[in-house]
Amino acid sequence: MKVNVVSIVLGIFLFSACAEKPSADKNMLNQVPEIEPDYTEITIPVNIAPLNFDVKEKGEVFFVEIKGENGSPVEITSNNGTIQIPEKSWKKLLKENNNGTLNYTVFVKNEGKWNQYTSFSNKVSDKPVDHYLYYRLLFPGYESWTEISIMQRDLESFSEKPVIQNNVVDQNCVNCHAFNQQNTDDFMFHMRGSMGGTYFVTNGELEKVNIKTEEMKNGAVYPRWHPSGKYVAFSSNKVVQQFHSMKNKKIEVSDLESSLILYDREKNEVMDIPVDKEHRFMDTYPEWSPDGKFLYFCRAAQISEGYNYEDTKYNLCRVSFDPVSRKFGESELIFDAEAIGKSVSFPRISPDGKSLVFTLHDYGCFPIWHKEADLYAVNTETLETEKLDVNSDFTESYHSWSSNGRWLVFSSKRLDGLSARPFIAYIDENGKAGKPFILPQEDPEFYNEFLKTFNIPEFSQREVSLDPGEIRKVAAEPAIQAKWAAN
Repeated sequence: MKVNVVSIVLGIFLFSACAEKPSADKNMLNQVPEIEPDYTEITIPVNIAPLNFDVKEKGEVFFVEIKGENGSPVEITSNNGTIQIPEKSWKKLLKENNNGTLNYTVFVKNEGKWNQYTSFSNKVSDKPVDHYLYYRLLFPGYESWTEISIMQRDLESFSEKPVIQNNVVDQNCVNCHAFNQQNTDDFMFHMRGSMGGTYFVTNGELEKVNIKTEEMKNGAVYPRWHPSGKYVAFSSNKVVQQFHSMKNKKIEVSDLESSLILYDREKNEVMDIPVDKEHRFMDTYPEWSPDGKFLYFCRAAQISEGYNYEDTKYNLCRVSFDPVSRKFGESELIFDAEAIGKSVSFPRISPDGKSLVFTLHDYGCFPIWHKEADLYAVNTETLETEKLDVNSDFTESYHSWSSNGRWLVFSSKRLDGLSARPFIAYIDENGKAGKPFILPQEDPEFYNEFLKTFNIPEFSQREVSLDPGEIRKVAAEPAIQAKWAAN
C-alpha cells in the first residue's frame, strides 16, 4: 500500500493549527466575553444537549475550556469563533459534575496576542428535563398555513423529527397539540380544512373524531386532558382576526363568544361545562389541576355589538369537578386581572398543583402579538401573584411545565420581536425562576437564519411515532361523530 507522505504532513499541520492553545504570556481582561446565544450564569439540566455558541469578540483563533470540579476539562479550538462542544465529552462532563458547577474560560488570539476573558459558569441541576420537546413550526404571519408541522426534538441531542407535516394531509392546518401531563399515551391534535377533525392517539392508535355536534354553535379548540385520560376539556369559540398595517400591531385575534365543553373519551359524548348558565361571560383556555378536582379557565364579560376589543379583559377562575358524576361546582375568582387593567391567558399549572403560570397582557385573550405580554405565577393556595424573572421587553407566552416541575419552557420573541423561540428556565423548590436559556442547536447561528416560529412548546417523557401513511389513511376516512349529552 502506498502512503501519501505529503497528505499526512499536511494533515498534521492543519490539526496542529486547529488545536492551537493559548500561550503562557496572556493578557487578562476584566470582562466576560460576548457570546451568542447567551449561556452565561444559567442553571441547566444534567441531561441537556451541548450548549454550542459563537464567541463574538474580534480574533484570529478562539479557545474555550469548560471545566468542572470533577473529571477532565473539555477544550475546543476554533478559527472562526464557533464553539461546537463534542456531545460525548459534554455528556461525560455533565454526569461527573451532576449538581455541581461548570466554568467556561474563553481565550481569543487577536493580532498575535492571546487575551483571557473573565470566566462564566453554569450550575448543573440534578433534576433532569423531560427527554422530548414538541412544538409547532410555521411562518409567523398566520395569513397562510401552506407549511406547518408538529415537531419532536430530543433534548439530550440535536435530533429532530416531524410528528406530522401538513404536506401529508393536503396542506390542512394542524394545530393545538396536547399531552396528558407530558405523557404520550394520551396525545391529540386538531386539523382544519378538508380533512378536519380532532385526532387522538391512544396506545399508539390514531383516531379521528368530529367533536362538534349539531347542538354546538362553534367548534372545539384549546384542549386540555383530564389527568385520568377519560375526559378532555375544550373551549368552544367564535374567533375573528384583524390584520393591521401598524408597525407594532400586525395581527389581533379576538373571541366574539366562547364557552367550555367536556368531551368524555370513553362514552364519545360532549356536554356543556355549566359555569355560565346565563351566558353572561366568555370562558376560554381550560386547565385541569393535577389531581383532576379543579378546572381553571379564563373569563371575560360577554361582548356586545360595537365593542372595542381593547376593553375586553379576562380574569382567572376555577371550578370544582367530580370525575365520577361529571358534575361541576360554582366558579371562583382566582386572579382579578380586570381590576388592574390587564387580561389573563394560557393558564398552566405545575405538576404539584401549587403554582399556576399565566400570561398577563393589556387586553384580549390571544397575546402572542402583544409586546407587553409577560409570565406571572399565582400560588394556588394563598392566591399570591408575582411576576416571574424570565421576562423580556418582548412577548412571552405558550409556556409548559416539565413532569418534575423544575423546568418551564416558553415561547419568547426577545430575539427579533417577530419569531417566537423556545426558552427554558429552572424553577427552584420555592417557585423562583432562574435566568432562561434558548433551546440549544448544533449550529449556534441557527436562530439568526431560521425563519419559522415555535408555537406551543410542550415537554414529554416519551416519543410519539406516527406513520405518515397511517396519518393519511385516517385523515381520508370519515370522522367518528361525537354525541351530545345533556348535563
